[in-house]
Order: sequence, then structure tokens, then C-alpha cells
Amino acid sequence: MLSQWTRIGLGTCLVAAGAWVNGTFAAERPNILFIFSDDHSVQTIGAYNQRLSEFCRQQKVTPNIDRLAESGGLFVNSFCCNSLCSPSRAAILTGLHSHANGVTNLSQSIRAGVWTFPPALREAGYQTAVFGKWHLGNTPTQTDQWKILPGQGAYWNPDFLTPDGKEKITGYCTDIITDLGLQWLGQRDKTKPFMLMVQHKAPHRNWTPPPRYYRWLADVQIPEPPTIFDDYAGRRDAAKNQKMEIGRDMTLASDLKVLPAGKTPAGLTPADAAEWEKTFGVRNAAFEKAGLQGEALTRWKYQEYLKDYLRCIKAVDDSVGRYLEYLDKEGLAQNTVVIYSSDQGFYNGEHGWFDKRFIYEESLRMPLIVRWPGVVKPGSRFAPLVQNIDYAATFVEIAGGKIPSGLHGRSLVPLLRGETPADWRTSLYYHYYDPGHGVTKHFGLRTEQFTLACFYPLNQWELYDLAKDPQQMRSLHDAPAYAETMAKLKAELTRLRAQFGDTMGEPDGGAPDAPKAAGKKGRKK
Repeated sequence: MLSQWTRIGLGTCLVAAGAWVNGTFAAERPNILFIFSDDHSVQTIGAYNQRLSEFCRQQKVTPNIDRLAESGGLFVNSFCCNSLCSPSRAAILTGLHSHANGVTNLSQSIRAGVWTFPPALREAGYQTAVFGKWHLGNTPTQTDQWKILPGQGAYWNPDFLTPDGKEKITGYCTDIITDLGLQWLGQRDKTKPFMLMVQHKAPHRNWTPPPRYYRWLADVQIPEPPTIFDDYAGRRDAAKNQKMEIGRDMTLASDLKVLPAGKTPAGLTPADAAEWEKTFGVRNAAFEKAGLQGEALTRWKYQEYLKDYLRCIKAVDDSVGRYLEYLDKEGLAQNTVVIYSSDQGFYNGEHGWFDKRFIYEESLRMPLIVRWPGVVKPGSRFAPLVQNIDYAATFVEIAGGKIPSGLHGRSLVPLLRGETPADWRTSLYYHYYDPGHGVTKHFGLRTEQFTLACFYPLNQWELYDLAKDPQQMRSLHDAPAYAETMAKLKAELTRLRAQFGDTMGEPDGGAPDAPKAAGKKGRKK
């Protein structure tokens, strides 16, 4: 018997086309350009008013992404449903939460028979292509053209899986992916609308920048987060048990490129290796001489990690700029919807961490910027709660295709037109499953004001009032003043789990709290 998620692919219904503008059907359906990065935090985009946004504007880290936001719209409350690469990508393709699409952990394939949006766009007459990171096991792209990285892929001289087999391409991954997409645009059938997915590996760990940015930011101090030496005293055990601390868990050799004297990373040309030695080689010699320990070492790691992270983002921003320039040059800008996003957020030193995974704000948030001339008012900032499960329906509605019933997400097109449906969601569901970095499995919800999390292997709840505690430093799960709020949010969580059919983890409401004394003590400063 077919599962309910397989049946989603059957019996679809026609929806209003995204080419409707102010009640008039546009003569041409819009092209769709989806530029997607990996682990790009909202903190490091100038257009977002987050911790490092002002710094990024001053240093011109994301001028092209910022320009896209100025000429389009930015979603202020955009979130993922499972903060991990493969699950987020599966949610985007299927419009379903992880338990329903079959991808709960890294490198898994989407469950056979589950609907994905690329065939729906092809059926609507669109040419489709994807270049770059895929990271979905054996899941086929179902696009007209594709060249995808195997697994995580490599920053230098990466292999690509193609319709004709494996192909190695010499160069830097971000630039190669950009070139592949632009080449395809130049060779496409210009009588048809297109959807192009440009999916970058950057700025994923281990944050390897291109030589043109080796020295950029070298003499700049990046502001530290106030929680860089968080001791997790106000949280439960999950925050203490993780293995993603900059000071303790970030490696010198792989993450921070502290290599023995005279050694350079593999894959560099002689000229690039010489440039690497002039910058990282000199830096490494000074580091070895300094003999840093304790908080001084953590602070050094933070600066060097984040500079490489921003250098990778700078290269992604270059990619965005090249596509915007191409659209202008070819006369396509006015009829192309350009979308920039990333698969989840990332910790840039907040709580002393790197990586993602938790339901906490820095990893839960994901950037979402949309430019749609004639539909999205330039400079718009959309406040409703949106999630990556909404992307599939959005793409299909823009294309005038067929959206199946039963998706967990819904189209963002009404929001893009400036119309928020009366029944738009007021809470988001989240479920994390992967054992990586020692992060405990958990499910929970996010409303406009509150975050509720259940770390079910520990039988522990956490509650945060984001209006009063935006950095989520003190869980209020046991605060008498929040007892009624806690009860209401638990009931809403139970409703969401029933709505989406998620029975993985503890039964609804069945995760009793453990004593506060359980688990490890907070880390000393």
C-alpha cells in the first residue's frame, strides 16, 4: 500500500500562477534563479539587522546580496525545520518535514515515490538545471541538466557527478559552480522560461577561501559575541553536552589551517601556494611563537575562523553579483525572480560555538531574500513566520504549475504580493535527529515570542521568552510565572506533531522533566 506521503504525488490540483500581477496575467511567465549557499548565517549578511550586520556592511562582505534585498524583499522570520544540510535540502525539495520525506540525518536519500518540485516545473514548461552541492544520497535531481558535488564536495579541484559520469574540474569550487550555471544560461532554449538552482558548498566547514581573499580582513578585528564564554548555567544538559565549542572542539590543522612550516593545502597551483605561504604561513609562524592558551587561544580561533568564513561568503557574494550582472546584460532582470537563501543558520561564536543543529536562534534562522520585479515592493521586510518547507509550493506557484495536496508547507506568493492570509501560521515545528557534534535529539516549536524545546532522550524541556531573553541564556521551563505559557505551548506542540503525523521521539506530552541536578556542570570560564 502506498504511504500517505507517496500519494502526495498523485491527484494534484491546479493553483493560480505566480505570473498574475495586480489581477493581470503577465505575457511571460517569470524565470526563477535560486542561489543557495551552505551554512550562511543571517548574522553575516549586511541587509539583516543582526549581531554582525553592521560590521558586514562596513567591510562590504555582502554588497550584492544586500543589493538584492534593497531591490526586493527580505524575510525577517525565516526558519528551517531541521538545522542540518541534507534534511533542509530535502524539506525544500518536497515541502515536507524530515520524518515524512525520509531524510532525518546527513546523506540520506528522499524516500522513493515522494513528490519533489522539479518535475512539476518541467511539466509547466520550464527548463530546469542544478549545479553544485546536492548532498541527498542517491536522490535523482529530476532536472533537465545537472552537475552536482558528491557528498560534501571539495573546495579545490572538485569532482562532479554528471549525466555522463564523474568529471573533475580544476579551480575553486564557488567560482566553478558559478561558471557552470552561467554557461547553461547561455546555451539554454530561450523560447522557454527557466529555473536554475546554483547551490554553493561555501561557506561550509572547513571554510576554505579563494586566494584573492587570503589577505582581506587580515588586519581587522571582528566583534566578539557577548556569549563567547558562555558557561550554559541557565540551560539544561543538552547545551553543556555538545561538542561544537570553538575553544575545545575546533581543530588547528583542518579548521584553522595551522600547518607545519613549508606545508600548503593540497590542490593549489604554485602561484596560489606561494600566496598561501605569504599569508597563512607567516600567520602560523607568529601563532606558534605566541604560545596562546585558554581564553586567549579561543579568541584567536574565533578571529581566524570567522575571517575565513567571511572570505568564503565574499566569494559567494561575488557569484550573486555575476548573476545579477548577467541578468541585466541579457535583458532578463525584469522577468526573473531571484532568490537567495541558505540551508540553515550557523553559530558565529555565539555561546562559544560553531556549527548549527540546535533549535536556538542562530542555527534555526535561515536567510531568505526575494527580488521579483513588479510583484515584490523594493525594500520590503516580511514579518510572518516562514519555513523551508514553504519553498517547493512557492516555486511551483510562481511557475503556474501543479501543487499537490498534503504538503506541510504553503506558498509564499501571497506574502510576496503583500497579502498575509488570515490563517497564516503562528507557530513553527522543528525536529532534529542527527547524533553529530554531540547534540541531543529534540523537537520543539517557535512562535513570535517563545521557543519551546523537548530534548526527549534526556527527558528535559526548555522554554525561552525571546522578547526578554533574545540570546536564550535562561530557560523558563520551571518558572512559576510561565507555567500557563508552558502548558499552552506544550499543547500547541502536541497539535503540530499530530498535524504533521510525527510520532518519532517521545509521545506527545510524554517527556517528563528530569531533576536540574542531572547531567554535567556548566563549563568554567
